[in-house]
Amino acid sequence: MRRDVLSLIVGWTMVAMLIPLSFSFLVTWWLDGLNTAAVAFLIPLVFSGLIGVAMLSIGVRSDTTERLRDREAFAAVALAWPVAVLVGSLPFWLGGVFHGPFTDGSAMADIARGFVNSWFESMSGFTTTGATVIEHSMSPNCIPGTTPDCINAQPKGILIWRSLTQWLGGMGIIMLGLMLLSRVLGGGMALARAELTGPSLSRLRPKLQETALALWTIYIILTALEIILLWSVGGMTMFDAFNHGLTTMPSGGFSTHDASIAYYDSYIVESIIICFMFLAGVNFTLIWLAWEKQWDKVFADQEGRSYVLVIVATTLFVFLALISQGSNLSEGFFDSLFTVVSIGTSTGYTNSDYMLWPVVTHIFLFLLMIVGACAGSTSGGLKLMRVKLGLKIAWREIGRIVQPKRVVQIRMNNEVVDNERLGLIVGMLFVWTGLFAISCIILAVTMPNSDFESVVAVVASALGNTGPTLGDYGPSNTWASMGTPSLLITSVLMWFGRLELMTALLLLHPRTWAREEREAPDRASVKLIRELFEKMEDKSNEKD
Repeated sequence: MRRDVLSLIVGWTMVAMLIPLSFSFLVTWWLDGLNTAAVAFLIPLVFSGLIGVAMLSIGVRSDTTERLRDREAFAAVALAWPVAVLVGSLPFWLGGVFHGPFTDGSAMADIARGFVNSWFESMSGFTTTGATVIEHSMSPNCIPGTTPDCINAQPKGILIWRSLTQWLGGMGIIMLGLMLLSRVLGGGMALARAELTGPSLSRLRPKLQETALALWTIYIILTALEIILLWSVGGMTMFDAFNHGLTTMPSGGFSTHDASIAYYDSYIVESIIICFMFLAGVNFTLIWLAWEKQWDKVFADQEGRSYVLVIVATTLFVFLALISQGSNLSEGFFDSLFTVVSIGTSTGYTNSDYMLWPVVTHIFLFLLMIVGACAGSTSGGLKLMRVKLGLKIAWREIGRIVQPKRVVQIRMNNEVVDNERLGLIVGMLFVWTGLFAISCIILAVTMPNSDFESVVAVVASALGNTGPTLGDYGPSNTWASMGTPSLLITSVLMWFGRLELMTALLLLHPRTWAREEREAPDRASVKLIRELFEKMEDKSNEKD
């Protein structure tokens, strides 16, 4: 493992954080005053800048001809996320959203818990989970019985920063530097595979830099379009429209109000958000193909068709369940469609309390939390492509029991899926299942007062980066009632889920941190032989 490479990538991540931090500082100065802006953002700016420059100086390499290897790319991405989360947590802690060092009358225990809350909120933002711990019992800005809307009572600039963490996390903060890093180190595709969700990354353009630019172009255009529609058609204030635009396309779910989208009580607002949540769950490759009017490829995509089928079928089932419970047609339709799309894409907005729905609907919502939407989208979860291929593998193995000598090739979109990729998918599903079970046991110990449904749903929500869950932490509640150990554990699960387990778990493998000479003696030998040949050539040139 070349540690200078890790320093370089982590350093660039911290330097890149200066851009959104500076933007948030200026916005907070404008909306909340210079004092709030300085307290919340000056220290993070200085910290991120100094540490970033220091890491870059450590990471300067004399030999930049050797390409970035996959293990280094995955380890660098896995490490860069906690660094970004740490920097992102400081405005919440210092700016008074939670008890911090500048909060008057706060005890040390409150300040310590305030940092944990800030870390959790930042992790929930950058991983686009959308779970929050902002409520009256945790925020000094909210007075129980007096402050009706605790989230909306926070400084406006810090709320924009909160939304911005999700917008940056949705596409992947490392993608911001792909165009530069792939030129400096090479191996940019390895970085992209480590960063982006889904089993594979399709090049939209011939060069990786052009692919990154295409992805960000789609992302920015859809975000801007939603902001305009929510403001001009939906009737939101520009502040609310801007924040919800930033948190919809990344499948994030942070809102500026405690009641989430239910606050607006508007079918127009819900309809606009449903459309963009659905688009956020689509593979961005399909959106690009649709932009280029290659409709035959769009409609031929098996995962895309499965995505539409799952959303339509689940919505119909939930709608019928609500109608049987006595809901009227319009309310039942919008509640079921909005909730299914929100949970199915791991966005996590809520427009109603689905804990009051029939229990059978909770089973379907729970499965949606686990599965998620399409690979190559901003949603969380296992992804439909993995589940679909996993079912095909299971069906093939069942068939082999009857016909042991029969050779069956597994296909996706009329292409044969190679055994290496199938092995990765089986490994991913196995690791996910094991981690899910272990996490449920650990959380059951740290959350002794919660029931089985609450514990299992929290794990599914954290690993699936969904946000709202079932039981005690449903749509009407925050996660603030959790103890410190539970918040830290669930924040790690969010990190695992956002990086799809394998990238994060790679850090635990001893070979990842092996010295370069020990892990690849052949490369060291080749380098030595090359140097000997160069010396011999120099001597022959001197004789000539």
